[in-house]
Amino acid sequence: MSMKNIKKVAILGHGKEGRSVHRFLRTSPSYKNAQITILDKKNNPEYLTHLDEYDIVFKTPGIPYALPEIIKARKKGVCFSSATELFFRHAKGIIIGITGTKGKGTTATMLYAILKAAKKDVYLAGNIGAPMLGLLPKLKKTSIIILELSSFQLQYLPYSPHIAVVLPIVPDHLDAHKTFREYVDAKSYIAKNQTKKDIVFYAKGNLSAVRVARKSAGIKKVVDTAKPYGFEKDDVRVPGIHNYENAVMASSVAAYMKCTAGEIKRGIRSFRGLPYHLEYIRSVNGISFYNDSASTNPFATVAAIRTEKESGILIMGGKDKNFSYTVVKKALDESRIKAVIILGENTEKVCKDIAGTVVPLVPVDTLFNAVHKAYKRALAQKAHSVIFSPGAASFDMFENAKERGKQFTTLVRGLKF
Repeated sequence: MSMKNIKKVAILGHGKEGRSVHRFLRTSPSYKNAQITILDKKNNPEYLTHLDEYDIVFKTPGIPYALPEIIKARKKGVCFSSATELFFRHAKGIIIGITGTKGKGTTATMLYAILKAAKKDVYLAGNIGAPMLGLLPKLKKTSIIILELSSFQLQYLPYSPHIAVVLPIVPDHLDAHKTFREYVDAKSYIAKNQTKKDIVFYAKGNLSAVRVARKSAGIKKVVDTAKPYGFEKDDVRVPGIHNYENAVMASSVAAYMKCTAGEIKRGIRSFRGLPYHLEYIRSVNGISFYNDSASTNPFATVAAIRTEKESGILIMGGKDKNFSYTVVKKALDESRIKAVIILGENTEKVCKDIAGTVVPLVPVDTLFNAVHKAYKRALAQKAHSVIFSPGAASFDMFENAKERGKQFTTLVRGLKF
């Protein structure tokens, strides 16, 4: 679409990303004569009604393409764009995009730490770090930008990063994507528009990651997580085999960027974890509390269960995203978890899917009750830890996973010895 023909512009969703798009458009010569309208559910419940009246709509990631109003507008020829597309169009430097189901933020931050240790001009943005459009004035041709990219940011994106990183992909967001295939197809845009000069790193043994990598016209580099470069297992300061595997992926990309083994080791050792990713909060009467509120699918909960080698109490549950929790049952039966405290909209479904496990299931109605019930159980059963790993979205009871994590931390800090 020619910029000269753009007269009516909509920003669909006015959260953090929507506001950054608004700031960009107001200072862009291409949109100086355009009428810009903010469409947000908080201000107008009918915000999706007249999308076909606009020349271009900048959609934020939290609003899925699968909505009937968006499908209708696209069929009528309305152009949809995003902050991510604007960034790719205008950014200088080398863009590294990282996707997958879990571990994106951890891998991105580990890689950022390594490149910082190597004294590179590096930035971290996307789902983590700074809003990407705000970085544009700072970037040079030698800059490196690491973007954590979700399926919602990637779907229909007409650009791919110079370096794509594809972590294991398992079912997620099936409340927004109609099928797992559609979810993987959305992820595939990270590689689909690469050129022969580009490269995609992908996880060995994950068929969906392989499928995404095959979309690339560039170099395809399979990463064997059993073969680290530049560091030892003990250099990874965050718990879990999945975090060791994230470190291997980050080190592989760093080696390609000509980082030395020493720089890789320093970067990996400096990384102490992200908030709400199996974050240690405190110990009360010998019981360690871990906050894994970033766990929004059952596979993340399985990873948390397998991290705990001692006895523990698990708290899980939240808003349903059309998952099956049978994988959690298997992990529980192979673990030393002594009880599962379940809360949230999907309580009945979780109980049904993991029924038959040898572990007692204890439904509760609030996070307060979940924390106190878990603490009492841990004391009575001499458990080593309490792990909060919901394995579900947060929107049934909280604004987002961050708010959910904050409330859990507050409740744990309020426990008495």
